[in-house]
Amino acid sequence: MSTRVEIYCDGACSGNPGVGGWGTILRCGTTEKELSGAEGMTTNNRMELTAAIKGLEALTRSCRVVVTTDSQYLVKGMTEWLAGWIRKGWVNSRKEPVLNRDLWERLVELTKRHQVEWVWIRGHNGHVENERCDLLARGAIDAFRKQAEQLMRR
Repeated sequence: MSTRVEIYCDGACSGNPGVGGWGTILRCGTTEKELSGAEGMTTNNRMELTAAIKGLEALTRSCRVVVTTDSQYLVKGMTEWLAGWIRKGWVNSRKEPVLNRDLWERLVELTKRHQVEWVWIRGHNGHVENERCDLLARGAIDAFRKQAEQLMRR
């Protein structure tokens, strides 16, 4: 597991819930890859999780991974809350079912292959990769809407 990969990720939602998008940058040495996508009716938190999932899914072998995000929900979920949720049968501190369990479970499976460090940074604060991921997510929302408009005209 000597290969080190940096994943930067962000999610965005126009309305919450509403049309959502995600953006991810993968960096290994000097090689970068950008990914993005959108969904019709979703939440910002689901898009934050999806951005991380898509980044991890793009890895083809076990790596040391640093995931950088402006989502405290994602970082705290993976570093503080997850073990308790699993131990309690996917119930949160309010004794309610954990939201977005399907995505959390996907993240758990994906992280089994890698050594992952989760890093939180303040969003919209000039962090180059975070700003780029935000643009990718918002661009995916715009593309999704344009495609939906074109389909409606047919």
